[in-house]
Amino acid sequence: MKALFVLLLAQLCSASLVPEREKDPEYWRRQAQETLRNALRLQRLNQNVAKNLILFLGDGMGVSTVTAARILKGQLHGQGEESLLEMDKFPFVALAKTYNTNAQVPDSAGTATAYLCGVKANEGTLGVSAGVTRDRCNTTKGQEVTSILRWAKEAGKAVGIVTTTRVTHATPSAAYAHSANRDWYSDGEMPPDALEGGCKDIARQLVENIPEIEVILGGGRKYMYPKNVSDVEYPHEEKQRGTRLDGRNLVQAWQEAKPRDKVAEYVWHRRGLLALNLSRVDFLLGESLHPRVPWHQLDKEERPAGGGQCQAVPGSAGGRIDHGHHEGKAKQALHEAVELDRAIGLATRLTSTQDTLSVVTADHSHVFTFGGYTPRGNPIFGLAPMQSDVDRKPFTSILYGNGPGYKIVAGERENVSAVDFAHADYQAQSAVPLRQETHGGEDVAVFARGPMAHLLHGVHEQNYIPHAMAYAACIGSNRGHCNAGARPATPLLLPFLGLLLLLL
Repeated sequence: MKALFVLLLAQLCSASLVPEREKDPEYWRRQAQETLRNALRLQRLNQNVAKNLILFLGDGMGVSTVTAARILKGQLHGQGEESLLEMDKFPFVALAKTYNTNAQVPDSAGTATAYLCGVKANEGTLGVSAGVTRDRCNTTKGQEVTSILRWAKEAGKAVGIVTTTRVTHATPSAAYAHSANRDWYSDGEMPPDALEGGCKDIARQLVENIPEIEVILGGGRKYMYPKNVSDVEYPHEEKQRGTRLDGRNLVQAWQEAKPRDKVAEYVWHRRGLLALNLSRVDFLLGESLHPRVPWHQLDKEERPAGGGQCQAVPGSAGGRIDHGHHEGKAKQALHEAVELDRAIGLATRLTSTQDTLSVVTADHSHVFTFGGYTPRGNPIFGLAPMQSDVDRKPFTSILYGNGPGYKIVAGERENVSAVDFAHADYQAQSAVPLRQETHGGEDVAVFARGPMAHLLHGVHEQNYIPHAMAYAACIGSNRGHCNAGARPATPLLLPFLGLLLLLL
């Protein structure tokens, strides 16, 4: 009866959900003409030198996720399909091909190497060329490739990494690390042959490779401490103890590496971050307990440090979109995407398109979809207004191609009307049973605004992205177009203080 009521309600309400203004053809004509006028204004290209670069990376934020997040955002504010994400307002949009050099459907390490280092790589490898074989430490030497973060730092820029996952995760770590395996978070996760071969773990590289990173904020602090050292916040939780075999305290090493006349602050909790006078801080390292920052709005845990102030910011503020999809929990993934969009909006309001190039993209997609001929205004996490014409059971609009949501009850597909499919932990039904849902192989969107944003304009290889951004900012190797009067400006502290409060 519950399912029937929902289906009938959707059918009865579909006609009334069409706004009166949209019944007038002139509404659509006026909208199209306004869009045309805005497009014509783009003929006056912004060719300024970008003083600031911001890269927002929604991990796993494929096009279907963008669309569903747009609808969710609208429904959270009493609107719907007609609403706009902040990234939708960016004037230039491109597509990026995400395949790795050895993989049709990519992973986050190979893609991170592409959009941060400008070089495509094998799956599972970080900051190295395709000459490196995963797990083979002895193939790494001489194959290291540098990132746009390093290019910016070498040009005198202030730089930062902000993520809602661990800072040693594949997505942010390609900005500073070179590794034959994305999972070598500390030396405690490395095999003996890799240690004997002289390869460094990712946490160590975070501290040693580019010690002048002004802002590092995310999760995963246990990889910074010696094995079995109790966590500062939860001393009695064994699984949160340090993992390092070399006995080093990398937080202490990070602080000691800074010049004596500079202030380097380490925080591990929201309260500590808010207590800082950031105008007097030169370097900031913030690491939460958990390797993954808690879900925004979907739990009651306090969110740890998650923002920063910097001039060139490769970020992963939407790092948990990917985690939600892998677990088949679309509600968590989409709320994370909406939260990322809030961060994009704040950064947009606090910066100028005259000197700040902002790029929003994803590393890869997921086998996530929504459909079922839902009417306008149908709850994005709701049922489709029809039953299967095969098994005569209802189904949710959101589905996965594979993943943990595959369930057979009494020899048949589970009847979703008997479960709470709107719960945050609900795992949407999938076609193929897997413990973890997989990535998708389709192109991802690239949104751009600001100086030289028009360089992101069509279908590109993913590794093109940092080259276009570097060209806009006159950093990296391609600077022949930069005249003497277009020198990189004195580092400007972007207003990410507001952003870091938003991401907590």
